[in-house]
This record gives sequence, structure tokens and C-alpha cells, in this order.
Amino acid sequence: MKAETAGKQSVSESSARTGSEARETGSRTGGASARSGLYALYRKEMADHLHSGRFLIVLALIVLTSYASLYGAVSSLSDAVTADSDFIFLKLFTLSGSTIPSFTTFIALLGPFVGLTLGFDAINSERSEGTLNRLISQPIYRDAVINGKFLAGATIIVVMVLSMGLFIGAVGILKTGIPPTAEEVGRAAVFLLFTAVYICFWLALSILFSVLCRHAATSAMLGIGLWIFFALFMSLVASIVAGALYPINDTATVGQVLDNYECQTMINRLSPYYLYSEAVSTIMDPSVRTTNLVLPQQLSGAISGYLSLGQSVLLVWPHMIGLVALSAVMFAGSYIGFMRREVRSR
Repeated sequence: MKAETAGKQSVSESSARTGSEARETGSRTGGASARSGLYALYRKEMADHLHSGRFLIVLALIVLTSYASLYGAVSSLSDAVTADSDFIFLKLFTLSGSTIPSFTTFIALLGPFVGLTLGFDAINSERSEGTLNRLISQPIYRDAVINGKFLAGATIIVVMVLSMGLFIGAVGILKTGIPPTAEEVGRAAVFLLFTAVYICFWLALSILFSVLCRHAATSAMLGIGLWIFFALFMSLVASIVAGALYPINDTATVGQVLDNYECQTMINRLSPYYLYSEAVSTIMDPSVRTTNLVLPQQLSGAISGYLSLGQSVLLVWPHMIGLVALSAVMFAGSYIGFMRREVRSR
């Protein structure tokens, strides 16, 4: 009897160990499957973007505008070098032609369009076509869907921005025959980093609208509306609000003028377009020594010169933190909205 009881106990212990090992193996297998699911979704989204006719049209538009801005910069380069022969490589990005804006101006206006194009139908198109149900029924975590879509779009943006920067730099060097200095390469790299983060903000915003809106057309219109507002009307709103709070007339004092300016600046810095433009103008122009208003008394006795790359970065690191924070908030909103939303096909 004792032997029989011991045998039963050993069998029970063996079964428990076997069950525990099976659960651990299943857990590891499920985790590996979830990770592989995220990678599979990432690859699928990358392939969809690269083979999308809509993306190819946007890419062609960006390439044409980049070449046009480079042509305008090269045509104006001789006059600019005559006036200031320093930092010639950076002038390829910041100079504008007689009728053609600079590359930094182009990318500030058209960069949001790239992000909006990549994300405005990321979720609602899957829902309306009925493919979202089948997608989340696979052995993957639900958040892998939205994470994979954002990571794929961000990868496309980073590759596009780096390609544009290398294209302008290579063609500019061939045209001018002057290699860039380490300082110029560093400033161009920081500029491209700002550009990638700026466009990723619009990608995250468009994905948020795609989660919240049932129809892709609605999310696209919301994104385009905000893009136009921030690019064209935000400064007007800031001017009106500052004028109402701190009116300026012919008898206004210096303090009143400063209050009006600071109010306008504070409101404008709520706009990602303004944050990006101000940061880029500071990074790409070493002669910019501050992002705030400079009084004549402050200029008295100041030594003229250029800031180093590190000093310029210190001026604009709050802008980078602001853009990253805005992007994180937009993506967090889309993540939470997607995880909480019930998935049903129409």
C-alpha cells in the first residue's frame, strides 16, 4: 500500500511538473508568437506603403520640391557667398531663389502632408473593409496592430528624410566643389533629426484621427484642417489674442511692447509648425544667438560671432522636447483609443 501510494504521489508530482512546464512553454511560445506577429505586421505595413500609388505620388512631390529648392539655392549661392562666405554647405538648405522657397521652408509646409498621408486611414480603413477583425483574431497582441503601423510609418519617414538630406548634400557638393566641415555636418544631422520628429508628430496625429473617426475622409479632413490652421492662421490668432490682452498704441511703453511680444510667442509655441521653424532657423544659422527678443541695450558691447553647435542645441532643446512630447501624447491617445474601442465590421 505504501509503495502504491508513493507511486501515485510521484505520478501526481510528475504530472504537475509536466503541466507547469507545458504552461511555461506555452507562455514562451505565445510571447514569441506575439513578437513575431508585431514584426510580421511591421513588414506588411512597410510593403503596403512602398507599393502604394498614393505614397509614390507623395514621394515624387517631395523629390521635385527638394530639387526645386536646391536649384533655387544654387542659383542664389554666388551672391550669398559674396556677402558671407561662411557655412556654405548650410546655405544649400536655407537659401531661397528669386521665386522658389528654401528647402527648410518647403519641408515645414509639406512635411505634415507626408505624415498625414501615411496614417489617416491606418485603422478606419481596416475596420470598414472588415479586415481588422481577422487581423486581431490572429495569435498576436492587440496593440501590435497599432504599434506596427506607427513603427512602419516612422521608418518610412526617417528613411525619406535622410535620403532627402543626403541628396541635397551630395548634389550641393558636386555643384559647389566645397566639402562640408564637421560643424556643418553636425548641424545638418540635427536638422534632419528635428524634421523626422516633426513629421512623426503628424503621423501620430493622423493615426489618432483614424482611430477616432469611422471614415478615412473624415480623419483626412481633420488632419488637413489642423495642418492649415497651424501653418497659416496660428500666428494671426496669436496676434489677435496678444493685441486684446496687451494692446499697443502710439503711446505704448517698452514694457507693453515686450508683454505683447511674449504673449504672441507663447501662443505661437503651442504650434508644432512654429516650434519646428524656430528650432530649424536657429540650428541652420549659427549667427542666431537667441530665440527671444533682443533689445538694443543688450546688443551694446556684445561681441559678434557664431555659436557652436552645442550652444545652438542648448537654445532649441526645449523645442525638441516639446515636439517629442506632442508626438507621444498623440500616439498615447491613439493607443488608448484603439485598445478600448470595440472592433466590429460594418
